[in-house]
Amino acid sequence: MDEIDRRILNLLQVDASQTNSELALAVHVSPPTCLRRVKQLTESGVIQRQVAIVAPEKVGPSLTAIVEISLDVQAAERMAEFEARVAGEEAVLQCYRVAPGPDFVLIVQVADMPAYHALAHRLFATQANVRNVKAYFSTFRSKFETRIAV
Repeated sequence: MDEIDRRILNLLQVDASQTNSELALAVHVSPPTCLRRVKQLTESGVIQRQVAIVAPEKVGPSLTAIVEISLDVQAAERMAEFEARVAGEEAVLQCYRVAPGPDFVLIVQVADMPAYHALAHRLFATQANVRNVKAYFSTFRSKFETRIAV
């Protein structure tokens, strides 16, 4: 990855909706060169996908929870089982294995407290391997960024 690739990535992280011509002009390469580089970055997995970021407050009520999960058994297969279970849950936006402390930290977006309660019951309370759940509820989001420094 060279400086041109880094400039492309930085610009796409700010606005992926720009045309190839606009992107090429901004990074000072020809449109065919730019298109080829974006294709290579995508095929190599550097660019995982392009998405629209939706403002939660604009689409209805929402509650963000940061949830710490500790398991009883931390064997690799039990950790993978938990990850597979939460991967299938639409309300779980992010899942991280962490250390030290809890085994996992989840970022969850639900409509309200009853929806969180239903999710917690479904994912945590009915699972024998979940030992401890600690949830923090966001009262205000002062920063949200998806850009990674390249």
